[in-house]
Amino acid sequence: AYGPAPALALVDKLVAGGELEGYHLLPSVRGELLIRLGRRAEARGELLEAARLAGNERERAVLLAKAGTLHPS
Repeated sequence: AYGPAPALALVDKLVAGGELEGYHLLPSVRGELLIRLGRRAEARGELLEAARLAGNERERAVLLAKAGTLHPS
């Protein structure tokens, strides 16, 4: 993809397809792309979802810390 907007469109197709439902890295990547697009509140929600789905405490802690830096606007 060429930039965050086209990449987000690709990720959204994966989300819509449902094959990766429950996979924590999908909302994590989506959150990172939303940050780059300046959509911080949406990004925070995605990172919180990724943390909820994360399989281990270290990943969960990293995701929660990143989400904590994104105050809802």
